Amino acid sequence: MKNLLGHHKYLVMTGNYGSGKTEISLNTAFQFAENEKTTLVDLDIVNPYFRSGEKAEELKEKGIRVLMPTFALSTVDIPALPAEIQSVFENPCDRVIFDVGGDDTGAAALGRYYPSFAANREQTLVSLVINFMRPLTQNIADVIDLYERIRNRGRLEIDMIINNTNLAGETTPDMIEQGEAKAMECAHHLGIRQVCSSGMEDIIRQCRLQAPFFCVRRHMKPEWMDETP
Repeated sequence: MKNLLGHHKYLVMTGNYGSGKTEISLNTAFQFAENEKTTLVDLDIVNPYFRSGEKAEELKEKGIRVLMPTFALSTVDIPALPAEIQSVFENPCDRVIFDVGGDDTGAAALGRYYPSFAANREQTLVSLVINFMRPLTQNIADVIDLYERIRNRGRLEIDMIINNTNLAGETTPDMIEQGEAKAMECAHHLGIRQVCSSGMEDIIRQCRLQAPFFCVRRHMKPEWMDETP
């Protein structure tokens, strides 16, 4: 994963609900924290139930600084973005990962920090995480529409598409391979040069993929994904 994300200091993960962007954000944070000073910014103001902030204590135990919207894990409808988030562009840190809500509403929060991202654009990698098994991103037209909405509201070009196609415990290598083909077609339409795939190690290592890939562990597991009887 480190090789794919390169030298970039600011890593922005966007993606619709169910895309797996939070899992990838968590995996990235835990991996970088082994050797680098890492901050995770939970900037997802769209989904209050399945967010990286839920793992705040576990992240802090690994030395990861966690920032999230005020009232993010409460019943308040519209969380506020604390001024402290701006500090990630000013204070020393090796890596900063932004877990961002993937639709145009979520991208609006990203757009708030556009001047800071623009000033650090060469150090910033913006990724769009896609799960082609999810209802809102099953075809290329849907992904292109999502891309346009995120770009227009967040005001940042997307640098990489991460194919995270899966169906939890029912994921097959064929699903990931088909997801990669769609991701590459989307990238071609959008002029995005970087494509990679992610998945659970025991499945993705069985795949015949053209682009690079990385393995992830499952950290977020809501009750509806519990496979035990």
